[in-house]
Amino acid sequence: QAPKKAKKKTSEASSNVFSMFEQAQIQEFKEAFTIMDQNRDGFIDKGDLRDTFAALGRLNVGNEELDEMMKEAPGPINFTIFLAMFGEKLKGTDPEETILNAFKIFDPEGKGILKGDDIKYNLMSQADKFTEDEVNQMFTNFPLDVSGNLDYKNLCYVITHGEDKEQE
Repeated sequence: QAPKKAKKKTSEASSNVFSMFEQAQIQEFKEAFTIMDQNRDGFIDKGDLRDTFAALGRLNVGNEELDEMMKEAPGPINFTIFLAMFGEKLKGTDPEETILNAFKIFDPEGKGILKGDDIKYNLMSQADKFTEDEVNQMFTNFPLDVSGNLDYKNLCYVITHGEDKEQE
């Protein structure tokens, strides 16, 4: 009876993984998994990771770095494990509304944008202070517009959905 319980728990855990995401998100993860599964065996292994990096133009990935990535998985990485790993990474992300409300404190007129200089100052001087490198990395990933403003509504969307609103 004990093995049955363990097995049931595993199937419950994997079925919960699929309920964490919308159907469209699952499809996108499936496409990403298929791209990464270079040898098409249904599992992402160290060779698949190396080939994926090579396809992205990064040819000098060390064995230690690949081993560290593989260690993040509890076992062989099939699609369900892949999805569970993304679920774990995203689990700590606040809902979009919570993140938006945090930005709205700095945007009393509700324009949806913040001056880049202001957001940089606040990120580097308040609470969990960002370093200059971290702020620059954010601006690299979410560039300011021609007026030097950050579109925080789009930033919040990307943080919680993983893609640009305009690309949908």
